[in-house]
Amino acid sequence: MLVQVSEAGLNVFLLLSAAILFLVTAETRIKRRRALKAIHELRALAHVIDMHQLTKDPERLLARRASTPSSPKQNLTEFELGRYLDYCSEMLSLIGKLAALYVQKFDDPVALAAVNEVEDLTTGLSRKIWQKIMIINSDAVKAVG
Repeated sequence: MLVQVSEAGLNVFLLLSAAILFLVTAETRIKRRRALKAIHELRALAHVIDMHQLTKDPERLLARRASTPSSPKQNLTEFELGRYLDYCSEMLSLIGKLAALYVQKFDDPVALAAVNEVEDLTTGLSRKIWQKIMIINSDAVKAVG
């Protein structure tokens, strides 16, 4: 009889412990889900910016190479292309900062790792854009000098 009572008491204790643990961690899980969803949207936005600037090739503009029928139209001047690429870089920087703001007061390792990935992504994409800007600027220096 004592064994049955102690076993039943242990089962109740374990079930109550699990329920309390579930309730205590529920807020963290909800916050994590919201943060990861928002960070995922920012990551997608960074890729959209990258896709839009991919066709903005400064070498095609500066070398005046012949285009194929499927080549995208180049209708930007050197100055306009430089500004466009600069705006893309600024938007990527803002996306990285927004991602950091989502977890500013939420010390969750999973969400922080996701933010670090977005910041690494936006930094890498911005670096590619700045290489294009440097090509434009080096050509402008050659034209002046």
